Amino acid sequence: MGVTARLKRLDDWLIGWAWASIIANCVIVVTGGVVRLTGSGLGCPTWPRCTEESFTPHGAYDVHQAIEFGNRMLTYVLVAVAVGTFVAAWQSGRRDLRRLALVMALGIPAQAVIGGITVLTDLNPWIVSLHLICSLVIIDVAVLFLQRVSHPAPEVAPRGAVVGLAWATFAAAWAVLYVGTVVTGSGPHAGDASSDRNGLSPLQMSQLHADLVFLFVGLTLGLLFAVLAGGYPRATRTAVVWLLVVEVAQGAVGFVQYFTELPVVLVALHMLGAALISATVTWALIQVREPARSSRPSERVPSQVG
Repeated sequence: MGVTARLKRLDDWLIGWAWASIIANCVIVVTGGVVRLTGSGLGCPTWPRCTEESFTPHGAYDVHQAIEFGNRMLTYVLVAVAVGTFVAAWQSGRRDLRRLALVMALGIPAQAVIGGITVLTDLNPWIVSLHLICSLVIIDVAVLFLQRVSHPAPEVAPRGAVVGLAWATFAAAWAVLYVGTVVTGSGPHAGDASSDRNGLSPLQMSQLHADLVFLFVGLTLGLLFAVLAGGYPRATRTAVVWLLVVEVAQGAVGFVQYFTELPVVLVALHMLGAALISATVTWALIQVREPARSSRPSERVPSQVG
C-alpha cells in the first residue's frame, strides 16, 4: 500500500472516530435525559459506587437502578471512542488533531466527575445543567475535529461582517441552550421526587428562553441571507440551511411540549434537539469562517470587508 493510500485510510479512520464521538455524545445526552425524566437520578444513590457496598447494584434491580446504572455504563463506550480517537490522531502526527482529541478525551472524566457531584448533591439543578453543557462542549469539539481532518486551520483567522454574524448566531445558540437548562431546573422533571428545584419561575424562565429562541432564529435567517448574497460556496449555504431546519424542528417540539405539560417523550426528543443544535451551529460557524479556498467571499465581495 502506497503512502497516499495509507494517508487516505488514516483520514477515513479519523473521520469515522469523529462521527463516533459526535453520535456517542448525542446518545449520552438523551440517555441522561431519560434518567432524569424517569425519576431515576438517584437509582444509584452514591458515587463512584452505585451503593455504599458495591460499584454495581445488588439483588433484584428496580427500574430506577437499571436506568441509572445503565447510563453510567455508557461512560465506558465514551472512553473507548475517546481512546480510539486519540490513538488515530496520534498516528496522524498532526498536533492540531492531537490537541483536539486530547480535549475530547479529558472531557469524559470531567463529565464523570460532574455526574458524581450531581449525585452527591442530590441532583442539584445547577450541577445537572453543567452535566449537559459538558456533553455539548464535547460535541462541538468533535465537530471541529471532523473539519480539521480535511481542512487544517487557516494561517489567518477570517474576519468580516458575515463572520461576526456567524459568531453572534453561535453565541445566541449557547444562550438558548444554557437558559434551556435553567428552565429544566425550574420545572417538574427533577430526576427524583425528593430533589429540589432552582426556585425560579418556570413561566418567566420559559418566556426568556422563547425570547432567546426568536433572537437565535432571527440571527440565523440573517446569516442565511448574508451567505446567499455573498456568493458563499454550496457547503456553507447547506450548513446554514441545516441549522435553520434543526432550529425550526427544535422550536416546534419545544412549543408543543410546553403546551402539553411536558410529556417525557417530547422532552427526550427536545434533549436530542439540543445536541443537534450544538453540532449544527458549530458546523455553520466553521463553514462561514472557512469557506472553500477557491471562492472566498472576502476576495470578491466588498461587503465582507470590515
